[in-house]
Amino acid sequence: MSQAAPHTRPIQPREKLDFQLDSGIPRFWNGGDPFKTRFFDAMSLTFPIGERYFISTVRPYRDQITDPTLLKEVKDFTRQEAQHGMVHTEFNNMLLKQGLQVEWTQTFLDRKFKWQMSAWSKAFNLAYTSAAEHMTAMMCKTFMERADIIEPFDHRMRALYAWHSIEEVEHKAVCFDVLTKVAKAGYFTRVAALVYFSIEYPIGNIYMVNHMLKQDGFSRWQRVKMFAKGLWWLYKPGGVFMPALGYYFSYYKPGFHPWQHQEMGHYETWLKAFERAGDPLEAADAYAQKVFAAG
Repeated sequence: MSQAAPHTRPIQPREKLDFQLDSGIPRFWNGGDPFKTRFFDAMSLTFPIGERYFISTVRPYRDQITDPTLLKEVKDFTRQEAQHGMVHTEFNNMLLKQGLQVEWTQTFLDRKFKWQMSAWSKAFNLAYTSAAEHMTAMMCKTFMERADIIEPFDHRMRALYAWHSIEEVEHKAVCFDVLTKVAKAGYFTRVAALVYFSIEYPIGNIYMVNHMLKQDGFSRWQRVKMFAKGLWWLYKPGGVFMPALGYYFSYYKPGFHPWQHQEMGHYETWLKAFERAGDPLEAADAYAQKVFAAG
């Protein structure tokens, strides 16, 4: 394990975890709400190929890293991201078994990221990854620290996203550090990538949500009503994302660093439960009870 400063959390790859994804997870596992379920399912569809792309954007700089701690972090980041891709592939295969035709998303994303790797500079590809890691860490805070959001989850899905969030927080600064310390990317490159990602990702997510809801058999008018309610849930004052605006905009500060934020307030609860039992479901249950108790 690499030595980390007191304000960081050591990166700990965890492998061969069982989330019981083959044990009858409901079609609409997020409180029976189709929109909220498909919102998270759309995120899952991006992970296997997205994580592979993230690893690919860091790889060109590995031989240039002279700091042994950062090099160890890059290796552990790679192991964590590889596991995320594997587990979400398993979940995405479950969506296929439920009758959702999601193969096209994987083909599209594969072509998209291959194009980015060939058309963009190495630095901008890494900046894109760093921006995505910032947004992911923000969503870990936005989703996983709020009882009203995670309480309706099926417990297996709560365990999957709790584990994924824990590890995203642990490695959230790795790509940023490689980008700024090794690639020597400037401020404009860093923030331009976040602007691009901030526009592109929500559009893609909404498109995939709509596509899945259509396959679920909902009519156009039903989907319009679902989106009106769902987007209000996401973007209303006090909703999912508005309370996190300060977190989002902090990335635009010239002196920003990811460890200026502390996410997953009950991280230690999850970690101790996992170290004791080796079970991500039990760890998530312990974590969730703390979140629920805090309200």
